[in-house]
Amino acid sequence: MPATASPRANWSYPTAIRFGAGRISEIGEACVAAGIRHPLLITDRGLANLPITQNTLDLLEQAGLGRAIFAEVDPNPTELNAEAGIRAYRDGDHDGVVAFGGGSGLDLGKLVAFMAGQSRPIWDFEDIDDWWTRADADGIAPIVAVPTTAGTGSEVGRASVITNSVSHEKKIIFHPKILPTVVICDPELTVGMPRPITAGTGMDAFAHCLEAFCSPHYHPMSQGMALEGMRLVKENLPRAYADGTDIMARAHMMSAAVMGATAFQKGLGAIHALSHPIGAVHGSHHGTTNAVFMQAVLRLNRPAIAERIASAADYLGIADGFDGFHAFVGEMNAALGIPGSLALLGVVDPDVDALVDAALRDPSCGGNPVELTRENLTTLLRECLEGS
Repeated sequence: MPATASPRANWSYPTAIRFGAGRISEIGEACVAAGIRHPLLITDRGLANLPITQNTLDLLEQAGLGRAIFAEVDPNPTELNAEAGIRAYRDGDHDGVVAFGGGSGLDLGKLVAFMAGQSRPIWDFEDIDDWWTRADADGIAPIVAVPTTAGTGSEVGRASVITNSVSHEKKIIFHPKILPTVVICDPELTVGMPRPITAGTGMDAFAHCLEAFCSPHYHPMSQGMALEGMRLVKENLPRAYADGTDIMARAHMMSAAVMGATAFQKGLGAIHALSHPIGAVHGSHHGTTNAVFMQAVLRLNRPAIAERIASAADYLGIADGFDGFHAFVGEMNAALGIPGSLALLGVVDPDVDALVDAALRDPSCGGNPVELTRENLTTLLRECLEGS
């Protein structure tokens, strides 16, 4: 492969992935491979009329698969978006979903495919104990996922994050068959991302890798993937941010996103436990919110992770162990234009007690290396509201 060519490969872990520049051209083949003959493309409002979306619809139409789109998807999608999408899916007599976009479009698309054949309400399938077994697995439609950002990794996830429009809580809806059947990772689709979205989604991938790496649970495969994912972000996110047309950097960031979402099977932690309620209530960008919390959570967890982070710093070429890694995160945030506090992110007059209550209920708490309490989460949240 020429040194200037972006990577191109077919992977089967954790699902079938067609990776490489220009591979959106295979969307028709991917649908047929997944058993889809009449797909509904689900994306968010911002992407609906962009050339990358219209080109994908053209390709589906040329493949004889129709030209159907649903784009009533909020940045933090709710059960109301899901209900509208399910109606569109059923009314159009579709047999599968093309989930297209960033985390919101991917999560909502996967959820529609999951719920279209269910008779129980969405909240009956929250990621609690074995609630996923309540689902009719035969009623879950096949999914082809096409990410247009490099961060959430939802394209290889077995869950969807959905905001309850009444309680303003983010809930995780889980089922193994929500994992898309085929994924197309085409870095050319990410070239048009605005710089703030490149930064925020990229830091989301880094947060997934970092929290998985720090989680105390045993999962050596995820541990190795998380470490290499951090390296890819460290070396390529600044490049993609500086030059959005750097296709090699964009490709490596797509890999890092997939790796982070696969790695966090090992667990997440306080970054996500707090970021979920902040996003649900205040509408902040998820990955950017993660970045704002990152240094404070590192300090909270230092007694349990200092040695582990020092080993990661060695691998990443960062001097001075934990302190060097902590400083690196702050420097990268600053270089990427990440706000220095939640207030600068637009979180105004928050109900701290309610946010902490929601964080303590978030399943991400279980992967934090230091036990999370009302006291330490309140301190952490107030620190990040004001900034350092």
